Amino acid sequence: MTIDSSWTGSPIVHDTISFEDLSNREFLQRHARPGRIGLSTGTTFADKAIARAERHLDPDGRWGCWSHAFIFQGVRVDGHQWIIESDLQIHQKHLQLGVQENRLDKYFNQKIYTTLAVLDFGLSEEQTNRLVCDGLDLVAARTRYSLRELIGTLLALRNPQLRGRENLLARDECFFCSAFVVHLFRKIRLDIAPGLDSKHVTPEDLSLSKIPHTTFLLKREVPGSRIAKVASQVKARVQSRVRHVRRVASAFKRA
Repeated sequence: MTIDSSWTGSPIVHDTISFEDLSNREFLQRHARPGRIGLSTGTTFADKAIARAERHLDPDGRWGCWSHAFIFQGVRVDGHQWIIESDLQIHQKHLQLGVQENRLDKYFNQKIYTTLAVLDFGLSEEQTNRLVCDGLDLVAARTRYSLRELIGTLLALRNPQLRGRENLLARDECFFCSAFVVHLFRKIRLDIAPGLDSKHVTPEDLSLSKIPHTTFLLKREVPGSRIAKVASQVKARVQSRVRHVRRVASAFKRA
């Protein structure tokens, strides 16, 4: 099979359109379309661990921006938008581990998903239908999530020469989130992460893709940032008060 890594369909340029004043719901309802890629990150330990591991992708060692990736499926007969993803989640003591369908409203929770992006690679209707169908085949096959392969990817991040080779911990018919996304795109002969083994691709790699696409980005000040800002303001006030007390004490001594 020939993989096309120079797709020239619409859109034909790299473009990022940023938003700050939308809710997750408003942003996703505006930009989620079948065949587009969703990226997310949040405040959980897993989000932070993945973002920290992705620092090896940045020349200055800055943490990655993304910890999860998924595919938009479109609106179903229930009137809801659905997504396809390979994920690990616990719901009412029920463990879901692998490729699965979920309603898009899962990502409306702004406390859990603090930053979102939608990547549009300008797929044709035929490509989109094939992509979604291939994803649903993996759902029906109960394809597993691979923690083992994820560890192999983390090891390769520390050794970049390994990233173009097969994942040392690869397993058949297993995918973590971004490996699942790249696998589907390569099945429609569009390589959005050229030069990398599919099971070494991180969510950050998807966001950095050199293949022409448009990124719709929702980035807001997260609670942690607001806390840090308030803490800085409190610290400044305390320091100002201390300086004032010292000046008053010094004046009394001179008197």
